Amino acid sequence: MLASVACFAASVLTIRALGTQADGRVWWTCSVRFVVGLAVVMVLFRAQWDPMALWRNRKLMERGVIGGLSVCGFYLTLPLLGAGRATFINNTYVVFGPLMAAVWLREPLRRPLVFGAVVSVVGLALLTNAIGRGAAVGLEDAFAVGVALASAWVVITIRQLHATGVHTATIFSAQCGYGLVLCLPLALGYGAMPSTHEWMLMVVAALAATGGQLFMTYGFARLSVAAGSLIQMLVPVIVAAGGMVWFGEALRPGEWLGAGLVLAGTALPFLGARVRRGDSGVA
Repeated sequence: MLASVACFAASVLTIRALGTQADGRVWWTCSVRFVVGLAVVMVLFRAQWDPMALWRNRKLMERGVIGGLSVCGFYLTLPLLGAGRATFINNTYVVFGPLMAAVWLREPLRRPLVFGAVVSVVGLALLTNAIGRGAAVGLEDAFAVGVALASAWVVITIRQLHATGVHTATIFSAQCGYGLVLCLPLALGYGAMPSTHEWMLMVVAALAATGGQLFMTYGFARLSVAAGSLIQMLVPVIVAAGGMVWFGEALRPGEWLGAGLVLAGTALPFLGARVRRGDSGVA
């Protein structure tokens, strides 16, 4: 799961360098991401991949359609709400996910993980300045909450598919296949074709995102929804650090506090579990 965090952060920073958050090129970025993902699965997981299941297994179809819609929905919220507010609302799935898992998967709601999720969400709000603009809550925010709920449901579906023995590569390919069907028409409708430099950056971002998705999907075979989702909260912190290093961005005191809260909220439940077990050292 930590490997997926590193890959996702690298993908976001590459897209940041590409500058596609506010224009139609984002749909080319998504389309390339899904094409590269399918290519990686076909090359590296040919023996384990079951493409026929993508339209025969109802849960795989659900994972693909809802997962593709959540990706499209998140990118739509970026220009509507701004990157900070959109990122904050999207990541509230770390709260929705454990609640859903308690109902549909019978996963226990352990207090340390719930506490860590709440602390991390508060920290993310500070880090992204999501609530500091004084903007009124509108339909765009409601749409973003719907995207967060969809993201949480995708995690539930991944856990259910693993429980039935579906391979990680097949689960991931469902998002790529159905996501490509959703994004490619939007990319073609944009009209302007990316430059050679932009194509190269898109491929790099897609490779990183593919690694992130594969690692995350595999991680949810071993981790609960609450634990795995909480670790994913580290992505915005690493992106903020990367923005400082590569783009010369500066964090204000409140944003530093937010980053610290995200780190604390993510780490404390796991460190506390090690102490209770009597383990020594930190992995």
